Amino acid sequence: MNINVRVAIKNDMLEIFNLIKELAVFEKEPNEVIIIVEDLEIHGFGNDPKFHCFVADVDGKVKAMALFYMRFSTWKGPILHLEDLVVKQDMRGHGLGTLLLDEVVKHGKKLGVKRISWEVLDWNEPAIEFYEKKGADVKRDWDVVHLNEQGIKNYLSKL
Repeated sequence: MNINVRVAIKNDMLEIFNLIKELAVFEKEPNEVIIIVEDLEIHGFGNDPKFHCFVADVDGKVKAMALFYMRFSTWKGPILHLEDLVVKQDMRGHGLGTLLLDEVVKHGKKLGVKRISWEVLDWNEPAIEFYEKKGADVKRDWDVVHLNEQGIKNYLSKL
């Protein structure tokens, strides 16, 4: 098995999209993915990319990815947000997640970020254990807050 961790290219977006859909199914939200491959191509490349991505390919096929972008913390300064770390179901346990997380952390260090943040579902114990073994502090006393597209419309309609 030949594993190569590298920066994603535009031609990887279909495989990355398939990983995103696989993750949505795993997280019991298969109908929540509304983006299409072209959205990844448009927003991940060009003069002002909205995200960056590392992939792990095995024997030339993308089997895992880590998608991330910059944020700013009012307490800490620049931080890196890891949106998704996904390993195909049949490749879990082969070290791909560790290799990708290693690359994200090294990248964050190179950028001089003060923190790397991400979310994990409270029922995903294997992922929580994985992150804690890596030294991450899983904040169990914080709730994630979202205002979805309809919520934005509703909010604005009340102004």
